[in-house]
Formats: sequence, C-alpha cells, structure tokens
Amino acid sequence: MLELGFVSAILAEKSFEEVIDFAANEKFSCVEIMCWPKGKAERRYAGVTHIDVANLDDKTVAHIKDYQNKKKVYVSGLGFYPNPMDPDEKVADNALSHIMSVIDGAEKLGIPVVNTFIGRNPALNIADNLSLFEERFPKIIKHASTKGIKIGIENCPMFFTDDEWPGGKNLAISPAIWDKMFTIIPDANFGLNYDPSHLVWMQMDPVQPIYDYKERLHHIHLKDVKVYQEKLNRVGILANPLEYHSPKIPGLGDVPWGRFFAALTDVGYRGPCCIEVEDKAYEKSEADVNMAILTARNYLRQYIPFREA
Repeated sequence: MLELGFVSAILAEKSFEEVIDFAANEKFSCVEIMCWPKGKAERRYAGVTHIDVANLDDKTVAHIKDYQNKKKVYVSGLGFYPNPMDPDEKVADNALSHIMSVIDGAEKLGIPVVNTFIGRNPALNIADNLSLFEERFPKIIKHASTKGIKIGIENCPMFFTDDEWPGGKNLAISPAIWDKMFTIIPDANFGLNYDPSHLVWMQMDPVQPIYDYKERLHHIHLKDVKVYQEKLNRVGILANPLEYHSPKIPGLGDVPWGRFFAALTDVGYRGPCCIEVEDKAYEKSEADVNMAILTARNYLRQYIPFREA
C-alpha cells in the first residue's frame, strides 16, 4: 500500500525523537530523515541532521531502530541533497564522500533507500555534465548495490535565482536525461525519488513518467507548485524560475493529484510518499510549519487513507 509520510527537513530544530514523535502523534506512517553532515547550511532546507551518520555506533543504531518500532513510524529513506558535481572539486569530493557515509548508515539501520541529487556544474552543458556523471556516479551506485541499498535521485533542477544560473545544480531534470543516466548506469538499484511539481513548472506532463519509469520509482516526494501565468507571460521561460512559480503544499497548486495517484496505483507502486514542505507562506512560525504539514496531510488522506500499523 501507499504510505504517507513527510520529509524531516522542515522540522530542522527538532531532534530525531521529536520528529518521530510528531509523526506518530499525527498518524503518519513514515518519515524521510535528513542526514546532512554537521555544520552550517548553505541554502534553505539544507544542513539538517536528524541522524548523524558519522557517529552511528551500535548503541545509537539500536536506539534508532527501537524508537521507530516503539512509535510505529518507519524511516522511509535517508536524505542528503548536495552537489556531487560542484565545479569546486573539494566541495564535490566532500559531497561524494558523505553520500557514501549515508549509504553505510542506511545499511547499519536497515533502511532500504538513500535519496540524493546527481548534482551539476551550472556552467557546463548537458553533454559535458553527463560525462562528469559517468566519471563520478557509478562508484556510488556500485557501493550502494553491495550494501543492498537503493538510490533515489530527486528530479529538482535546483535552479531558482541568479545563484544557480544558468543551468541549475542538478542534472536529473527530465525523462530525456533520465534515459541517458539509466543507459550509463543500468543497475536496478539506481532510480528516482520522484517529485511531480518540478515537471509542472517546466511545462511538462508530471504523470506520464510514472508509467514510463515505474521500475525506477524508489521513493516519492509530494510537493505542489503554482505557476503564475501572468508573470510567465511577462518574463518568459528563460527567466529565473522563481520569477514565475512558487512551491506550495499539496492541494494549493497545479499538480493534478487525482491523475498522479491513479497512475501510482495503475503501476502498482507500493511504498512511501513523503510530503515535502517548501511553501514560504507557512514559514513564519513553528505553528505555521506544523499547519503546513497537517493541511497537506488532510488533503492527501483522500488518496492515502490512514491505516493502523
């Protein structure tokens, strides 16, 4: 069955236990837990460390497993979303190294999925970035395969403002590129952490990929997006994307959720669907953040009813 959860990044100030407590109290089945290395975040929703994979001794592993079981909430995946193809080689190498550590942590914890980005050098074209991908990513997928871990690549372009101009910071943005990625690395454990909202603002069908990549759906993100047509009419598609769209919680944007969930059930997807809150309208206070998660939950319950664990 489909399992409703949320991404822990929005609860950045809470501990692992507090995140799981919130999920249990609000009748969520699962949580995607953020595993950034300890340190200062460089962007919104980054730098959140609800599990520190660098310090996973046997006692900590046992506690994390026991706490999930006690609260009847499971960790759907470990999340870390850096740029492993950053033009700064030190940044890229650190990202790759920590992805490996997250994979090791997932194995210790018995968590089957690690979610991340491919990354991208924004100044290079797609062909050159694919060459970088072929150099850097096979070792990650092979390492994950030996540990029995699936890798879910989120399809966010990571292009919002001048900071990511001109190409964004994540290569895995479209079916055409996914095909090239999966040709280079055909391993079955290499797949998608699919978020339909990104295709909507790029003027693409967010539902067809569910059918086309049903064997590659390792995890699902539930985020909505509002495209402001009047703004797009003024600035055009070559403008920085946040000039004409805004991330929203599910139900408040343009994602066709009925068709989306029909497709998931058509292809027999059985697994986590995690709400990702990046809606600035719900960020002024802790109460706003909680309201965002619960409003999205209430909307999505028409598609994923609550079931007792």
